[in-house]
Amino acid sequence: MSRQRRPREEVSAGGVVFRRDGERTLFLLIRDSYRNWGFPKGHLEQGEEPEQAALREVGEETGLAELALRAPIEVIDWEFRFRGRRIHKTCHFFLIETPDRRTEPLKAEGITACRWASFEQAEQLVAYDNARAVLRQAQALLAGTAAPDPAAH
Repeated sequence: MSRQRRPREEVSAGGVVFRRDGERTLFLLIRDSYRNWGFPKGHLEQGEEPEQAALREVGEETGLAELALRAPIEVIDWEFRFRGRRIHKTCHFFLIETPDRRTEPLKAEGITACRWASFEQAEQLVAYDNARAVLRQAQALLAGTAAPDPAAH
């Protein structure tokens, strides 16, 4: 009888970064080493709160320096396998604004590109359904049609 090991728990935080370009709102996407578009995110460091981790990770992965946390969006979770081990990942997403347009993808972390996109473009490009749902929630927050998720912080 084989005993099923419990998945390893991981917690990360990230951001849906936006900037205003005249009347338009643009969202920042990053492309990972698998060529999938998504949002910058990463693990919480020892003693770090999700809000701090989100700002740190976004800055590190995109090269953006001027970042303002605007609202919690949502907490999502999923399971995957890494080197034969099940991982249960929980990720806190925040709405983050920047005036900067110039990005610098952190190639050492497997970020192969950064791209500003309209909501419609981003919705098409984002590779994962749960990330697409986070994008829609961010858009609803910006449009004033949704309340922040109280569980997201």
